Amino acid sequence: MLIEVLGPMHVFHDGTEIEIPGAKPRTIIASLALHPGEVISAADLLDELWGANPPRSAGNSLQGHVARLRRSLAQQTNRAQARDVLRTFGSGYLLDIDADSVDALRFTRIVQEVGSRTIHEDPKHAIDRLTEALRMWRGPALADTGQGISCQTACAHLNEIRLMARDLQIEAQLALGLHREVVPQLEQLLTRHPLRERFCEQLMLALYRSGRQADAINVYYRVRERLSQELGLEPGPGMRNRLTEILQQEPSLILAGH
Repeated sequence: MLIEVLGPMHVFHDGTEIEIPGAKPRTIIASLALHPGEVISAADLLDELWGANPPRSAGNSLQGHVARLRRSLAQQTNRAQARDVLRTFGSGYLLDIDADSVDALRFTRIVQEVGSRTIHEDPKHAIDRLTEALRMWRGPALADTGQGISCQTACAHLNEIRLMARDLQIEAQLALGLHREVVPQLEQLLTRHPLRERFCEQLMLALYRSGRQADAINVYYRVRERLSQELGLEPGPGMRNRLTEILQQEPSLILAGH
């Protein structure tokens, strides 16, 4: 079984999509898929589906949604397999699948495996792996599940890892001397995430290496003003150090051989 949540939810078995109708059933299977092999209590699922004020019939409704999910799974497997995959444990439920069967968990694993060490040792490999990971995204994570706290927390976490992946990908490109190529990418990212200082640092470096020192300095002051106006904060040490290095034209900013 393959479950995709990096965009609208899709569930596949042997390459055939299994239709999961309704936001609540999709929320149930998404909640379980993000924690494969772990028992999620009925109380937690009730909270995810209805929040702090569930109806009196919520417990029966939850059981009904799980039964319908099993019927949907059984259409492409069989009833016994459906029960083996979506299992009941006491007052909770468990989805018995491998973590790599869930695109969000596979994506997270790849990003964590790459890390900064791989970038320095083999930037080309890092770019390839991160590109593979980022291609899994088809839209906003958990786009058609409910608005419960667990799904919303998972969505925020996945979005942060996605930005981390872009950060690492650009770092690897900079390590290969692709500073001119990453300038438009970083300008777009900084437009979307104007308070993300890491993208500012990378753009300053890419512009400086492209012979655009004045533009690099202007980026610093533009982001600094935005941070001050929206958060009442000054730039962190990363941005400040990058500005000092550029003003002093530190030789360490220039990539060896370029």
